[in-house]
Amino acid sequence: MSTLPVYRWRLAPDGLATRRQLRAAGLRPGGQDVAAQLERPRRRRGPLVAYLYRVDLALPVRPMTPARWAALAKANAARRICPACRRDAGYVIPAALGTCVPCAYPGPNGPEGSTR
Repeated sequence: MSTLPVYRWRLAPDGLATRRQLRAAGLRPGGQDVAAQLERPRRRRGPLVAYLYRVDLALPVRPMTPARWAALAKANAARRICPACRRDAGYVIPAALGTCVPCAYPGPNGPEGSTR
């Protein structure tokens, strides 16, 4: 088992990139193994770690097909439906609440009394 080379923050050699950097360039790792590791020291907790991939082995990002666009639209629409009142909230329901705001904070204008 070999260990990965570890580079300090902003000191990685050219030709290596993180997933985000690859994505910004229109690339993806494409099944390659991690080539190196990037560490950023933190004072209170352990270091932040990012994995680096070789840019020359990266593949282009797969294009969105009509079926993938439809699946994404369906998933985003499901995030707008309140599980309590089953109505479209008109916004993405916050994960912290789990329901739309009128259901989470019922009052005189709660879900039954609202005029949405």
